[in-house]
Amino acid sequence: MSAETPAAPGQFTRRRQQFRAWRGTRPFWAGLYVMLGGVPIMYFPYAQLKLGHLTLAMATTAGAGSLIIGVLLVVLGISLWFQKHIRVFAGVAAILLALVSLPVSNFGGFLLGFLLALVGGAMAVSWAEGVPPAPESTTGTGPGRDAAPGTVPEAAAGTAADGTAVDEASESNKPNDLSGTSPANGANGRRSAD
Repeated sequence: MSAETPAAPGQFTRRRQQFRAWRGTRPFWAGLYVMLGGVPIMYFPYAQLKLGHLTLAMATTAGAGSLIIGVLLVVLGISLWFQKHIRVFAGVAAILLALVSLPVSNFGGFLLGFLLALVGGAMAVSWAEGVPPAPESTTGTGPGRDAAPGTVPEAAAGTAADGTAVDEASESNKPNDLSGTSPANGANGRRSAD
């Protein structure tokens, strides 16, 4: 493919949508934040700032520790992208490494790396893979489908499906506990080993 050959029409859009689909199936932003948090943690202890003829070296005795913490955070961020099943381990490890970076490497890369790694680790721990929505069935017309929005079907308005009136007093005496943990059924908040 030469420089003059244009890309196939729609190829950029297709690649962008493929990347978007890949990104949606893993903790992408958590991995990115953890990786970005590792960069200032490992950079600042080895950086030299020049002000005219004056050189400020920020090298500390814990430079090797800072390098190890930064590299580990970058590796954890990459692992979050490609091994999504270890997200809890990688998130907790990123949070712990961010906390350790405070005393070891210039207050966690002057708080920049610390905050990025902390937020990325928390995002990794809390990430859960989404379930694709079920396709809606538009072929059937069930009760209430043809009704206008805001109206109540007859069965819910006090009449049963066969046209008889429902006694509202008997309906109000039923327990309203949907959790299934009432003392009446003996569940008491514990799961039984059926």
